[in-house]
Amino acid sequence: MKWFIGVALLLLAALFLESGLLAYATYVLIGLLLLTRVLAHAWINNLSATRVCKQTTAEVGDAVPVELTVRNTGWLPIPFLLLEDLLPRAALEQKPPRLRTKGKRLHICMLAAHSEKVFLYKVQCQMRGYYQIGPVVLETGDLFGLHRRYRIESEPNYLMVYPRYVLLEGYEIASRRPIGDVRLTHRLYEDPTRIAGVRPYERGDPLNRIHWRATARTGELHSKIYEPSTLSGATIVLDFFKAGYHHRGEPYRSELAVTTAASLANAVYELGQQIGFVSNARDAVDRIRQEGWDREARTRIAARKTAAMAESSERLQPVLVETRRGIEQLQRIRETLARVELTDGMPFPQLITETASRIPRDATVLAVVPDVPVESALALGNLRRRGLAVTVVLVACEPDRQEKAYGRLIAEGIRDIRPLHDEAGLPHLCRQQMLGPLITGWEGKAPKGTDPGPQATWMRQTVYDMGDTDLGED
Repeated sequence: MKWFIGVALLLLAALFLESGLLAYATYVLIGLLLLTRVLAHAWINNLSATRVCKQTTAEVGDAVPVELTVRNTGWLPIPFLLLEDLLPRAALEQKPPRLRTKGKRLHICMLAAHSEKVFLYKVQCQMRGYYQIGPVVLETGDLFGLHRRYRIESEPNYLMVYPRYVLLEGYEIASRRPIGDVRLTHRLYEDPTRIAGVRPYERGDPLNRIHWRATARTGELHSKIYEPSTLSGATIVLDFFKAGYHHRGEPYRSELAVTTAASLANAVYELGQQIGFVSNARDAVDRIRQEGWDREARTRIAARKTAAMAESSERLQPVLVETRRGIEQLQRIRETLARVELTDGMPFPQLITETASRIPRDATVLAVVPDVPVESALALGNLRRRGLAVTVVLVACEPDRQEKAYGRLIAEGIRDIRPLHDEAGLPHLCRQQMLGPLITGWEGKAPKGTDPGPQATWMRQTVYDMGDTDLGED
């Protein structure tokens, strides 16, 4: 529009000065503007682009090939073409980057009439995530720079990079029981060595089930009730509230938390037990904009913004995978972990409150958290008081915060606390005993001359006292 305003001013100046040469030059400029405008429209309308990305899933470290084809379907050659295949900016600019590219995504070229060009590059998956590849932003125009036209082509592809998981050592039910005993709601297995009570005799009860002392005392037949004592899987609760992950430790700490959750899920699955997942994270799928593209964007910046992934989401709904068994369940949890992102939409205590009714009592609650504020400790304590077994994994927790976390959790009756400082300690996570991390992870020493028994008692009492006094802090 500014060019036409300038031409109109030149015409007025030519009429006022009665200059035929200026008027002639103005008419030439008008013809050039009209011609380049028509050509720019013709060129952009005759362009098309397609992308071939055969992989939709990948593992960390994989290189995914992408083939991009650009065609000129018109009878006019295109002297200038700039094309860029978009990738999430946040994934490329993060340090270290989540994605790397081998080859060029941005090209400047010429296209002859009825011709096409093929460009190849690879996407190197450095970290897990859910990424949008594309669409393609095309830019063309005349060589004078008078007109520029932009277009968005090719539907985007979506790539899911699964999180890594580590094989855990010592994960055995019979010997170590790393998760702990759990009371079963559905009594599928009973331990005849553990009597939970007695009930009136029912027809069909075997003789070895009859409680003879109660029968003799009451004069009526009574049968024993056995207490089930087998592990029945776990529900992993991942705290992905953004305030708990300081930017100085990112993305290391959050990725370690995801790797821990994936490793625990894989270990429970290999035992043939049920497994579930709960988190207050943001689902990456929620923030991807799949419609509403402006294919006739007037600027390159507008074209990039229109085609890019949304940067924010107001998600307040927890991410939940129901606790079940099977390989499909493990795959579903891995897919969910691949898509989770830090968010400030839902604090951890609110997550526990909203999902407590959907966590089965037969499964151990495995809470993977970076820190334990007072509110989080109370929420986990409420789960324990409801009869659930609770195990807490502290991921890369700072020493001063770790001491407070121990105190708050033990004051709530949660004794199974497992610190994890780096991925190297992950294989041994399930072999740790509750008391070991308490003693080795603290700088405090027991009085000299005491044996391990008194030392353990002294440490337990010290932590418990600290937890009682720490509950009132902010």
